[in-house]
Amino acid sequence: MKIQKIRKLLLVISLMLFPVTLYYFSPVLIINAAFKGVMNGSFIVFCLMLVLSVPFGRLFCGYICPAGGLQECLYPVNSKSVRHFDIIRHIIWAVWLTAVIVCYAVNGGIHMIDPFFQTEHGISVSEIGAYIIYYGIVCLIVIPALIHGKRAFCRYVCWMSPFMETGIRLRRLLKLDGLHIGADKGCISCGRCDKVCPMGVDVKNAAVTGYIDSTNCILCGACADNCPKHILRYEMRYKHD
Repeated sequence: MKIQKIRKLLLVISLMLFPVTLYYFSPVLIINAAFKGVMNGSFIVFCLMLVLSVPFGRLFCGYICPAGGLQECLYPVNSKSVRHFDIIRHIIWAVWLTAVIVCYAVNGGIHMIDPFFQTEHGISVSEIGAYIIYYGIVCLIVIPALIHGKRAFCRYVCWMSPFMETGIRLRRLLKLDGLHIGADKGCISCGRCDKVCPMGVDVKNAAVTGYIDSTNCILCGACADNCPKHILRYEMRYKHD
């Protein structure tokens, strides 16, 4: 369970830093930058999510994401697992990403790089008016989790996760090794892994293949820590067919 304590500590720290980092995850600020031909901080962050997800999957979601940390604080309120409607966030992502690309194209592409574009001193919430945006985003994260359960924002709304899912699919296409949850033989089908998975992944049935390959896996390791036979673990090498 030590790894879970470290993971939760990192999520708490990330959540505390959210007023500083908010605009670096902003789907709106990147559009404002695109209108001026600027590669801003969120553009760079989204690109890093895509690139780093090839070797590390959705480790960001499980260990660093402030939205994930906020949702995990709400588990005692609604601990139901969310398993469906992934298509919603992919539609949101596709429409938004198309808008970003069009804005850059209309304005002649990228003319300059400014990681701190419209971010005073590099801090997102640096004035009173910005708190309206901040608490609006907090509500967008909190309300789905309260109504639907664990990580509902991640399953229904998140515009960042599709970048990492794309990286995972690229890894599969190129048949590269990458971080995932592996499984040894010996599963007793107790179902504890499914109950603790915050993303509603069908871990029990996936374990028989030797690894958890779902793009919804955020590598939190909850399944591994709660497996009574200790057959689940982090590993980098895929067992390719």
